[in-house]
Amino acid sequence: MGAQCVTVQADVRDRAAMRRMVLLAQAHFGTVDAVVCNAGIAQQKLFSDITEDDWDTMFDVNVKGMYHLLQEVLPVFVGQQSGSAVLLSSMWGQVGASCEVHYSAAKAAVIGMTKALAKEYGLSGVRVNCVAPGVIDTDMNSHLGEDVMEQLREETPLGALGTPEDVAQAVYYFTDAPFVTGQVLGVNGGFII
Repeated sequence: MGAQCVTVQADVRDRAAMRRMVLLAQAHFGTVDAVVCNAGIAQQKLFSDITEDDWDTMFDVNVKGMYHLLQEVLPVFVGQQSGSAVLLSSMWGQVGASCEVHYSAAKAAVIGMTKALAKEYGLSGVRVNCVAPGVIDTDMNSHLGEDVMEQLREETPLGALGTPEDVAQAVYYFTDAPFVTGQVLGVNGGFII
């Protein structure tokens, strides 16, 4: 079974770029059935060292970027009385992380956005859910070093790090689950329970 896709490079902080992306998807496919809001950045710093620019950049990418994209695509979903939005948070948005206050706060905002949008758009046939990954073996964590990654593996009850495929399966589940909305699914190997 194959799938069609169209790729677009865009900065989620640019509202006009998000509008062009949705219009391009509509032109290519005729409609938009699902959107995955997964653009994100991370940074580790003591709270006392976080600059206002650090804080603003974290929220601009991790929260405001979703706001831009969702404001463009949700009217499409409402017009067709169906659609699925999957937002990516983090386990740190659920429990907080030392030296990642701005990241944790932004990812917690994504969870709040998910729940509020699910309530607001449910009667329009639109589902909004959230995936909250744990430690996933991606480039975002490559700066941590193998010793730290091994320690994180050992702290995870399943004794492994997650993969991008693990997260993708959770995202796919939400796009294809017609009676699920407003939920947060932790993909973290039991790191937080």
